[in-house]
Amino acid sequence: MTPEFLLTALIVVLAPGTGVLYTVSTGLGQGRTQSLAAAFGCTLGIVPHILASSLGLAAILHTSALVFQGFKFAGAAYLIYLAWMTLKDKGPVRFEAAATPYGLARIARTGFLINILNPKLSIFFLAFLPQFIPADSPHTLATMLELGGIFMLMTFVVFVGYGVFAARVRTYILASERAMSWIRRTSAMAFCALGVKLALATR
Repeated sequence: MTPEFLLTALIVVLAPGTGVLYTVSTGLGQGRTQSLAAAFGCTLGIVPHILASSLGLAAILHTSALVFQGFKFAGAAYLIYLAWMTLKDKGPVRFEAAATPYGLARIARTGFLINILNPKLSIFFLAFLPQFIPADSPHTLATMLELGGIFMLMTFVVFVGYGVFAARVRTYILASERAMSWIRRTSAMAFCALGVKLALATR
């Protein structure tokens, strides 16, 4: 592990994406505890991608157009579904002040699905992790898993920070139905935009 890896990983983790959007939206819509579940689920969704890149399975996604397209459109469809359900205030992200929060397991499961259905994550780790492993390292697999674990830890800590901040802001906007409605529509549009972006993505 090098300072270059930590800095690069931090920049990647801080960059807004589907996981950040989901965690922030959950914090705004349901509160701090629920945002922690969202952060945990999103982080857990990274595990299969790290394993895939470490074991070389991500190369299949990179070389097989059919497999890549299948995962890509499944992920895009799920994000657009989340957008629609968020707009209707019936999905995992809810913005009604009086709404009963969903169970933590359901929130975490949604976060897990959001990340696991993004094939570009596996390809990202396949290209990202080997850059920080010496060419003559006798423990390449172990090192990749170690770096992946550190990346996951950073992801969880950063996402928790995003979620807790969103939950604190929530206390100031709960009284405004107009503000909650605006946030709901904005979140739905963001999920939809990310879904379309994923659908149009190339390897």
